[in-house]
Order: sequence, then structure tokens, then C-alpha cells
Amino acid sequence: MLIYFGRPRAAVRSFKVLASLGAALGALASSQVYAQSAGQSATPPAPSAEAADQAVVDSDIVVTGSRPIAESEASALAIQRKSDSLVSVAASDSVGRLPDQNIAQAAGRLPGVAVERDQGQARYISLRGAPKNWTTLSFDGINIVSPEGRDARFDSIPSAIASQIIVSKAVTPEMPGETVAGNVNIITRSAFDYPGAHFAGKVGGGLAELGNRTQVEASAVASDRFNVGGGELGVLVAGSYYQRDMITDNFENDYERVAQDTRPGSGSRFWVAETENKLYRLTRKNWSVSGRLDYKPDADNTISLRSIYTIFTDDEARDNYRFDLDDRQSDLVAGTAACATTVNTAPTTTGYADVCTGNTPQKGTIYGVDIRQRSTLRAFRQSIFTNTLAGDHKLSDGWALNWAANYTESKDDRSVTGEVAWDSPSTRTLRPTVSYDFTDPNRSSLALFTTTQLASPTRYTAGTAVTAIDTFTKPASSFTVLDAVDTTKAYTGKIVLARETGFAGGDAVFKVGGQFDQRTKTADEQQILLTTAAQFATIGLPTNFNQFTGSEAFQGALPMGYTFQYFDTDKMAAVSKAARANFAFTPNTANNYEVREQVFAGFAMGTVRYDWGSILGGVRVEHIKNTGKAIATVGTTTGPVQAGSSQTMVFPSLHLNFDVDDSKKLRLSFNSGAARADYDQLRPNVVINDSAQAISGGNPAVKPERAYGVDAYFEWYVRPQGYLMAGLFYKKITDVLYTQTRTFNSTALDTSGVDRSGYTFTGITNGGEGRLFGAEVAAQLQLDPWTANLGLPDWMGGLGLSSNLTLNDSEITKPAINAIPARKMRLPGTSDVVYNIGGYYEKYGVSLRVQYQRRSAWLDSVADDLTDAGDTYWAADDEMDISGRYAITKNFEVYFDVQNVLNQPGRRYADPANLLTATGTPTESIDTQTIEWERFGRRYSGGIRVNF
Repeated sequence: MLIYFGRPRAAVRSFKVLASLGAALGALASSQVYAQSAGQSATPPAPSAEAADQAVVDSDIVVTGSRPIAESEASALAIQRKSDSLVSVAASDSVGRLPDQNIAQAAGRLPGVAVERDQGQARYISLRGAPKNWTTLSFDGINIVSPEGRDARFDSIPSAIASQIIVSKAVTPEMPGETVAGNVNIITRSAFDYPGAHFAGKVGGGLAELGNRTQVEASAVASDRFNVGGGELGVLVAGSYYQRDMITDNFENDYERVAQDTRPGSGSRFWVAETENKLYRLTRKNWSVSGRLDYKPDADNTISLRSIYTIFTDDEARDNYRFDLDDRQSDLVAGTAACATTVNTAPTTTGYADVCTGNTPQKGTIYGVDIRQRSTLRAFRQSIFTNTLAGDHKLSDGWALNWAANYTESKDDRSVTGEVAWDSPSTRTLRPTVSYDFTDPNRSSLALFTTTQLASPTRYTAGTAVTAIDTFTKPASSFTVLDAVDTTKAYTGKIVLARETGFAGGDAVFKVGGQFDQRTKTADEQQILLTTAAQFATIGLPTNFNQFTGSEAFQGALPMGYTFQYFDTDKMAAVSKAARANFAFTPNTANNYEVREQVFAGFAMGTVRYDWGSILGGVRVEHIKNTGKAIATVGTTTGPVQAGSSQTMVFPSLHLNFDVDDSKKLRLSFNSGAARADYDQLRPNVVINDSAQAISGGNPAVKPERAYGVDAYFEWYVRPQGYLMAGLFYKKITDVLYTQTRTFNSTALDTSGVDRSGYTFTGITNGGEGRLFGAEVAAQLQLDPWTANLGLPDWMGGLGLSSNLTLNDSEITKPAINAIPARKMRLPGTSDVVYNIGGYYEKYGVSLRVQYQRRSAWLDSVADDLTDAGDTYWAADDEMDISGRYAITKNFEVYFDVQNVLNQPGRRYADPANLLTATGTPTESIDTQTIEWERFGRRYSGGIRVNF
């Protein structure tokens, strides 16, 4: 199969053309699919002329560059078919076919891949329903620590830098042991991907319908190859830029069980303690620059220098209106007798959690509510700067040596330019009365009134209706500037020695390798906190919010029941500058730490290929050392603390691949891995809050979460082009990691006569075991090869289909905690059903595609206390995108994209069913307790692409 994305031309049996394809073809033996993954080479060696002949025979397709979707799918299937382990691939032009501004979106169409979004933008990747921290990220085979930590964020990586995305689902010994569900390996572009000088670019713009905001995008890649002495030098530079302005609709509710609500039926009642709107004005940007030098002194040696800088920025202005409904919860006197539940418009309580006033958790009125408003201007930055020097060398007698050295610096800048807190005064008649209606899970309906005091000093009622919320008095109570930057510096060295030889009647490749990783994450956080009127006057902060607003009213579409003006970002920036000039920063020592991780790894593996298939097996051994430094406060004593741990882990794996015939494969595998706690969870410091009787902190001694899996897959590569797949998978999980809230039960932190053993402790821990099993099916089919046989008109040959479905069933046993007994629950982060359906049409220069993905609800957090409203879930997510392009000439085309076509909200809810069942109060599962709801609007864009 010949694929050429430069100047379209008829396929030829040219050794040079095949060599130039490099990463675009990637159709090499299995060990080299992860040879790229393992940093050996992102550019596969050129096949022989005989191999080129066979490729044409096998595919029976002549590529002209006029069918980018079909051609990129063919390239991806070539890689999958030749692999000795289970992989899914998005290759070359298919990465740019849908509106894929980042790698998460691009990979989200592949079988078994689900994405988790933030503000409507794909961010995390979950493989085959597993938790997101089970997925690792690599650039050209070098594992990269995300700026955020072990939860690899993919929205900070523009898809423009990739020639391929290889998703490995079955772990091999070359992969780090923390690869549990799989690895997403981003193969960067090389000058040797093209036969000579090459340039490609894109520029476009668009509109977000919510708030009528704009977006722009541009990317370019230029490369060439030069004769240097007796060898050849390839030079490539690339860059990309994407900016998106947006508005969000949002409401959030915080449900809780109320101790004073003891009337009949209280066991299953949960009340909204706080309802709020977080109303964002966002400017998000992704931009990247990269360069790559590949030097080939001869056919047997390659030296490669690769450098990538990519950054995601999130400039956010947030107007947050919070209604503190439980502000006077103590007014409610506990009573166990039944009472009349008729509406009382002048109660002796505020009405919170009081069924005797006629209020219910879903509908009612609260009198004299505290408004806790926040105006926040944030400037988040997440960047990755990675540099790799690698070599691939063919030695004599079938020996080969591959090595790589990498330095990566990741930064997570969580700084807040400025945040003003505005709070209602204590006088209840200066606060609003709020009528609420939460009966619709997709709507938080509020109505505001003035609060009138009646003759009795403890009785209040609703006055006149109020629409403009900022007519209520809300003086400034605090101003904060936060500088918070987490920096991870990582060093990797790797060397692999391979030998091709005959073994047991087959052709074998044996490998031994070693790898050293050192990663040091440092959290540095400091702030300015101002709380007095004199301090506010110094920086020019008004005490009245109406003097801090701009001229822009709410631009969203959500009916909130009140109106407001956005705060003025220029005024916020001005008072922040004044605060920095007049006040000193104070370190937040409780949040600062340094955690260093060292991994010494070695592996041995062999791949033996026969006429009937192949066997890949081996073992990886890792010795892991963790050390942490921090400042801890115990009672009145503050000082440095240090802790560490070490362990050795063994990860065996075995993969069997049977060629049923020349188009069908059966794959069986066994693999193992271990998910380690994140760096902030390994820090040695704790934060003690004596007033709240709470302790939180890290756990340097926590053990990794182990997983052992088996896979069985059947693949059918339909001739002349197509793909059908069905598979089953199972993983057994031990030492499950989860965040636990429990009684501290230790005197280790007692000082000055203070007993802290009964405090509430929150931190990472191990407990229980479980399993995850499921099935997936996938199909990629094109009508073109069969139109003539079916008697269909020629134009119908442009139709194609790509679809996949993953079904999961997970269960873990959570140990008993507080008053909650041990209970069974699903694995956090897993969806029971994930499927993608895509249809496309390519003919006569036209390329159109529609893609739909649905991910069923998944567990987000686990309740550890009976006062919680239950476990929380993200509701099912539906996404549809449309893209199209028209090739005006072979070098010039126009394109358009429509994202978030269905405009479905993101919704998180609390479900007490599992919790109540575990505590002896059976109930049916409910999802009406919405705790977060956001909508983002559709987005439209278009532009031009050039290719020379």
C-alpha cells in the first residue's frame, strides 16, 4: 500500500518513495510499532523493493491524495495489522480531518477511547473504560509527565504536531510499569516523511454562538532534506496556534444531609446548602513550536534531535454568585414528630431544611440569604518543553542498538491575578429572600425578593421582587493575589540492544534494555491576602461592587432569575498591580512541597515470528524510590519534614498473534501494570485545622494500584480495504487507590494537650480489590470497492463508515469507613458504554464527515460520610462534530467545521442510592440531584489549507 500526502501521483514501486513515507506508513514489524513508542525511531526503516511490491498487492489501492480519510485509515490499518500487540492508530491526515485542536479530540474517535471534557473541550483520555490515570502519554516513545501530574492532560497538546497517534492497549515490556490501561504515543513529524522540500499550512477562523465569540487557528510545517557528505540531513520546523473565546452557562448545587432535619422521611432527604452560578468569560489558547533534525550518515545509522514546546493558556474572568442557604441552619430545632407541611410565608426559622414551613429539597423559600459573591481573574498556564536526542544503529550480524536521552520540563501555573470576595452584611433585612425550584435537573430556578422583618424579631417574610441582584448590599470582605506554579523536571535515559536471529523455527528479535527516570515536582505557592478597609483603600478597591463593574451584561442564555453586570477586568488588573506594589507575598507553606521519584528499570523480551503469526513475551523489573520534602505545622510548631519509600515491582507480559488466514488475526495477551499515586498525594506534609477538627495531607507510604489483565481479540482486514474487530478484556485490580475521609485514629499529631485522634482525615490510601471486564467491537468500511458488483452508481463509492462500541462492567470493594460498612461499587472514572459512529463521503474533491460519540454516566467521587449526599457521577455525554473540505486544486483546499452540534450540557449529579443501600436504607437510583451543570454552545469555523 502506497500513501503519499505531498504532490499526488500514481503509486510506483520506488524504493525512495517508500523510504520517504517513514512515519506515515509505519507498516513495520510489531517490535517497531513500539520501537517508535520506546524511543527507538519515529521513522521506520525503508522496506525492500519486494516489500513494496507486496504492499501494493496486499492493499490493491493506488493512492492519489484525493481521498484523505480513506488514505489515512488505510495507513492506520497497515500499522495495526503488522503490530505484534494490540494498537489503534490515527494516522497522518486523519488527525486533522475533524475539528481536532488537541490530541484528546483526535484520539477520541478510535475504538475503546473515551474523553473527559472541561468547558466543552476534550481534556483527558480513558482507554476501554479504565480510570484516566491508567493512561500514559509519550512523545516518540518517551513518557512525558503532564503538567498536572499522573492524570495526563491532552488538551495542552495541539494535534498539529503529530503525524500519528498510536494507542497501545496491551502493555509490552518496553512500556513503563505505570502504563496500566495503555499508552498514547504521539509520533512527531520528520523531514523523512516527505520525498523532498515540503510545506503545509492552515489558517481559519470561526464563531462560538454562545456569547457571539470568535476563534482563530493557524498551523504550518516546513521541511527539507539535504545531502551532507555521504549522508543526508532532514530538517523540519512546525508551529501552531489556536485561540477560542467563549462564554459558559452554569449552575451548581451542593447537596447535604442536615442533622437538624429529623422529621419523618428525613433518612432520604438531602438539602441544597448552597446554590450558585459560575459565569465564565474565557480565552483559551493552544500554541506550539517544534523542530527536528534527523541525520543519516548511511543506511544503518540515524541520529535525531527533537524539541517541542507546547502550551495551553486559560485566561478566565469568573463572576460567581453563591447563595448560602444554610447560613442559619442552627435556627432549626430538631424534632421527630410529624408536622403540617403547608407553606408558611413568615416562619420562625429561615426555612432551610424545614419541612414544617412547606419547604422540600426541590422547592421552597429561604428568608434572609447571605450572598457570597466572588469576582475572579485567573491566568492559568500549562506547558511542556521536551527535548530528545536519540540514535538508531544497525550493527553487524543482526545486532542493533537504540538509545535516547530526554529532558522535559512541565509547568502548571495556577495563578490568580486577583479575586475579590463580596459578602452580604449580617443584617437579614439587607439580604435577599430566595425562592428556589430544583425539580428540573437541567434548571436551577431562583426568584429574589427583599426581606421584610415582621413584628416579632425572629419572623421574616418576602418583600418586593428584585431582578438586578447587585442592588443588594455586598461590601468587599477580602482581596487575594495568588502566585502558584508547579514545576516538574524529568530526566530519562534509555538504551536497548536487539538481535535478529533464528529461534525455534521462526525469525526472532530479542531485546534487552535499561531505563532511568528521575522526576522532581516542586509546588511553589504564595499569596497576598487583604481583609481591611484600610488595605482596600491602599490598592484602590471600592467597597461597593457596582463601582467595580464594566458596561457588559451577562452574555449567556441561561435564565437565572436575576440580572448582573460583569466585573471590569481592567479594574481587577489595576488593583492587583497595586497590591503587588504595596504588600508582600506570604508563602502558603502547607501547600508547598518537593517530591522526587526515581525509577530504575530493566527489561528483556523476545518476538518470534512464524508463518502462522507471532509470539511476544518478556518481563520488566522496576525499582522505584520516592522522597518528599515539605513544611508541616503541628499545633504551634512549624518545621521541615522529609519522608520516603522504595519498592521493586515485576511486570510480566505475553502476546500471541495467530494469522487465521492472510486477512484475519486472533490476538491473545496477558499483561500487568501498576498505577502510582500522584505527586501531590505522595507529599509528606499535613494541614491541620483545629477549628474544623480536620487533617489533610499526603501519604508517602501508599502502595501502587496493581492490575493484571488478559485480552482476546479477533481482527478481520477486509479486502481490498476495511476492518472489522471484536474483542474481550479483563483486569483484576488490587490495592485500589482512592481518596478517603475517615477518623484519624492516631495520637501522632497530638501536641500541647490537644487530642487530634478524633479529627477527620482526608488523604490517599489503599483498600479493597476489584475487577474490570468488557467487550469492544469496531468497523471501518468503504463502499467504493463494491459499487460495481452491487450495480450502484459510481458517485456512491464515496460513502464510508467508521464505528466502534465498548461495553464495560467494573466492581471494586470499598472498605468500611466511618459509619458506612464495606460496599461494592463501580470503578471510578469508568463508563459502562462508549460508542462512536462516523459516516463520511469522499468523491470529486469533496470530503464530508459526521462523527458522533456517546459515553454513558461514570462515577466521579465516592461518599465517605453519612452527611454526604451520595456518590457523584458525570451524566452521559453526547458529542457530534461535522467537518468538510473541498480541494480546489491538488495544493489548495477550503474547509469548514462545526463542533458541539448537539449542544448538550455537561452535568454532574449526586446519587445516594449506593450509599443508602449500604447503610440499610434501600432506595432506587436517582440522578435528579444536579450538583453541576454547564453549557457551552456550538462553534463554527472555516478556512483554507495549502500543501506543497
